[in-house]
Amino acid sequence: MENNLGERESTTLSEVRLILIGGRWAGKSFSGNTILRKERFESGRTRTAQTEVRHGAVEGRQLTVVDAPGWSSSLSLTEIPEGDKRRFKLNASKCPPGPHVFLLVVPIDSAFSVDSRRTVEEHMKLLGERVWRYTMVLFTCGDFLGGKTIEQHIESEGDSLRWLTVRCRNRYHVFNNKEKRNSGQVTQLLQKIDEMMRHNDGSWYQLDEQTLNTIKEKQREVVERAVMRRRRSQEQMNTLLPEEMKPIRKLRLVLLGSRSVGKTSVGNSILGSKEQEDGQRTARSVARRGFVGETDITVVDTPGWWKGFSVVDTPEAMREEVKRSPFLCLPGPHVFLLVIDVDASFNLKHLDAVTSHVELLGGEVWRRTVVVFTRGDWLGSHTVEEHIEGEGQALQSLVERCGNRYHVIDNKNADDGTQIMKLLEKITETVAGNGWDYFVPDQKIFARIETRRLSVEGAAQQRQSQVVAKRKALRGDSKELSELKVLMLGQKTFGKSATGNNLLRKEVFATCENESCQMEEGEVAGRLVTVIDTPGWRRDPSCCTEEKDKEIVRGLSLSRSGVHAVLLVIPLDLTFREAQQAALEEHVNLFGADVWKHAVVLFTYGDNLADKSVEEHIEGEHGALRWLIDKCENKYHVVNNMKKTDTGQVNELFQKIEEMVAENGGRLFYPEMNAVHRRIDDKFGRRQLKLVLKQRLEEEYRKRELELMAGFKETLLHLQAEVKGQSVTSTKSKLLTKGIVQRRKDGKEKEESINLKISQEIEKLEKNIETKSSELHQGSMEVLLPNFKREGPAPSTAGSLCQMEDPTRHYDKVLGWLSTLQIGRNYDNQMTLNFSQATSGYRSVLPHGDLDFDEEDFE
Repeated sequence: MENNLGERESTTLSEVRLILIGGRWAGKSFSGNTILRKERFESGRTRTAQTEVRHGAVEGRQLTVVDAPGWSSSLSLTEIPEGDKRRFKLNASKCPPGPHVFLLVVPIDSAFSVDSRRTVEEHMKLLGERVWRYTMVLFTCGDFLGGKTIEQHIESEGDSLRWLTVRCRNRYHVFNNKEKRNSGQVTQLLQKIDEMMRHNDGSWYQLDEQTLNTIKEKQREVVERAVMRRRRSQEQMNTLLPEEMKPIRKLRLVLLGSRSVGKTSVGNSILGSKEQEDGQRTARSVARRGFVGETDITVVDTPGWWKGFSVVDTPEAMREEVKRSPFLCLPGPHVFLLVIDVDASFNLKHLDAVTSHVELLGGEVWRRTVVVFTRGDWLGSHTVEEHIEGEGQALQSLVERCGNRYHVIDNKNADDGTQIMKLLEKITETVAGNGWDYFVPDQKIFARIETRRLSVEGAAQQRQSQVVAKRKALRGDSKELSELKVLMLGQKTFGKSATGNNLLRKEVFATCENESCQMEEGEVAGRLVTVIDTPGWRRDPSCCTEEKDKEIVRGLSLSRSGVHAVLLVIPLDLTFREAQQAALEEHVNLFGADVWKHAVVLFTYGDNLADKSVEEHIEGEHGALRWLIDKCENKYHVVNNMKKTDTGQVNELFQKIEEMVAENGGRLFYPEMNAVHRRIDDKFGRRQLKLVLKQRLEEEYRKRELELMAGFKETLLHLQAEVKGQSVTSTKSKLLTKGIVQRRKDGKEKEESINLKISQEIEKLEKNIETKSSELHQGSMEVLLPNFKREGPAPSTAGSLCQMEDPTRHYDKVLGWLSTLQIGRNYDNQMTLNFSQATSGYRSVLPHGDLDFDEEDFE
């Protein structure tokens, strides 16, 4: 809704209502203080946890400044808590009747990347398309411009920042918050706001009433349920008598949770220690001991899994570390602390990830689990119960599964001993509720883990020896190349673009989902290095389009002379199983069989290894990974993109590539591109064949279903007729007694009831038959696509399939043949494909149940 000021001829606004929005640590609160010329907002290292409103008079105007909590630039909208989204929409209602301008705060001292653009775009969508009319970019950290103008900065920064300024109709302003006494920068901002308001005919932004009421009603419900949950939690604690809450002399805890939620920080807070809080990821389960009062506490920290990824996506070694954790605090842990961060969303994917990983330890774990929410300072004035109730069913069901046991820790007040003491009280309550016993791990599991570990170590040493021997043999023939060209292939989110930046030692590839090929070059370690980045494919092969495959292979055509190496990017922090193998093999094989001679497996996320060797990871993972390594003839390398200053890892990769080039006789890889495109045509032609045959079979099953329904209808009609016939016969009989008359009435009512039920069933059947017939007709039209039809008789199997020199040239003919294929039944009522018996005499019997075929069936 837009409102008019009524005084369009006015050159200045007597009242200005503005809202500061943007990412965390962008300088919103600083800017608010600069605008009001007073320290009205708390700024510095303190985050704005909730919307704050301040008023002030500046240059004869009444200003209302709203400082909104910042969003995380690393999170997409789906990863933001539901409560935060609702409160972001409500910001517009904090300065009624609505803001004249949204100041979108962007710091100059940090890059505005493609990810930054995506985050801004998603947040603005919450406010609707019309919000852009009232938005101005406010650049902070103006001192970083140096001698450049803001326009030069915008042009040099790239497409993302230019997109933002154009989206805001080139309305922007620069603040140097270190020069708060420079009143001119505020005066100029207010003048630009006046100009924007004149352009908008004096209107302002207002949240529509329906949305406002819906959000407020939702918040009211959340608060009510939160009060009930908190009351229930307190009642649970009060069920134990004081004498039952005896202190525990020895307490053993295991920390569980996804990556970057603060598990290690929780462990340190419990033990009152800062040890190991160095930003390094926990790669192995590790136990530490300490005393809290008179209680001897052992805390076991475990590796975290990726948020939203089920246990099937977690590497085998990491799963074993979780299973091993209870054995590090024998005779067994009293409690498991499941760590969840409150500043991120928790949906059904996260629930599946949590439950599948926790249940690696068995179902008995849940009755000993307490949910620990970290980063409680992000809640602001809201309670953790409001977060639980406002986030949705997934988080609520997790807390319920843990017996409504939860606690929140404010990481900004880690030294506040009261929150840890309250956590220990809840832990004691949990232990007491379980009869003071502890979780006893199965020693057989530990034995299996140790046996497997020894086997993996032996196989890893053998593979490592093979690699060392091969490299030693090639070293004499290899030479340092003055020019190196590499092509990068891999699945989406596997780290291709970040690795490309690492190889070139500069940020040239956008670390988001790129949709097109990009070639960049630079001088690295005395070589001219060219890196070609390609779009990543999706895990599900059915999501891959012909256009995407053509774009992937186009990357090779960017270097006409070919490439020295094809780098197959595989992350070490996710599993590599049959699904990943199938997707990779399908795409790599498009380049032809020779590609494998030039392929190197490039492992990313090297920090995941910790103190393990990459060979241990290879041997410990699923057999699909060993297949890939063997296919590439033991050519592999590991990079840790977090260590960009470590030039040694890149130099060693270049040396391995040079050794491979020597093994290939100095030849670069560049296949015949027409053959590559024929393989793409072949791939999607086979996929279409599979789809058409599946549709024809499904059509026949629907026909059979219709026949059965029609037959059942006939049966019901006959039954109905018989019931009516019996009724007529009984009416003609003479009834002599009162009792017989009564029985006749009862019988007639029963017959009428049965007749009514049969009629209702017949009516339902008729509707179902009509619906199924319509679906069948529609399905037939989908199968008989225009480009499948061909004039003349359908080609036979012998005359078409068996004599194809180039299958890709005849797919349309085969599709036409399939569209005319007759499907019948044999004496056992099995479905059969009736091929042209006059030419081939072949009849195929199709199995019931499975309509899916492998693409190899058509090769």
